[in-house]
Amino acid sequence: MKQLFKALENAPLKYRVFVTLAVYSGYRRGEMLGLEWKDIDWENNVISVRRTSNYTKLHGMFTDTTKTKKSQRSTKFPAVVMNVLRELKDEQDKQRELMGDKWVESDRLFIADDGSPLFVNNPYKWLQKFCKDNGLRFCDIHSYRHFHASALIFAGVDPVTVSADLGHSAVSTTTSVYCHLFQEAQARTSSVISQVLDFGNDGKTEMKPGA
Repeated sequence: MKQLFKALENAPLKYRVFVTLAVYSGYRRGEMLGLEWKDIDWENNVISVRRTSNYTKLHGMFTDTTKTKKSQRSTKFPAVVMNVLRELKDEQDKQRELMGDKWVESDRLFIADDGSPLFVNNPYKWLQKFCKDNGLRFCDIHSYRHFHASALIFAGVDPVTVSADLGHSAVSTTTSVYCHLFQEAQARTSSVISQVLDFGNDGKTEMKPGA
């Protein structure tokens, strides 16, 4: 991740924001591409997922509801994310002025040069080339969602909160998909208890100061 973000410093702003938000949010690709500027609460640094952007050969590009009802969720973000979003908004406002009446108003965060919604496969193709050009191991967009979830689990965040953050329909989905990670995280609890309880050679338990 450190190598990735270092390389992103020289990437086009649109994709730098896309990858940054993907890592920090854990959103699905369709959720990312469905985000609109009205979904952002700038005052409270909160972004709400309300729709998805999808593509099929039959219907072409289209906007749809989220995968499940619980996928509609709101997330608070740190300044590092909100700052790059403000940069992207400023860039789009300037692009709108340049395009004039050729601009397509979609209100989407991630757009083509004319303002229309970004094609769903573009981030994948760009990232693939970007990783190759920068000597980075390629991981697709969904891998960032897994990284996000893994980081939460190893930080000790409980399954219910992780499930809500990912927009899963049930906690069982989260614990099933990330079963091995939860097991690894839970295995560390014994060492935590050992750090709190100091057993001497005589078998007596002594509470550490502040415990």
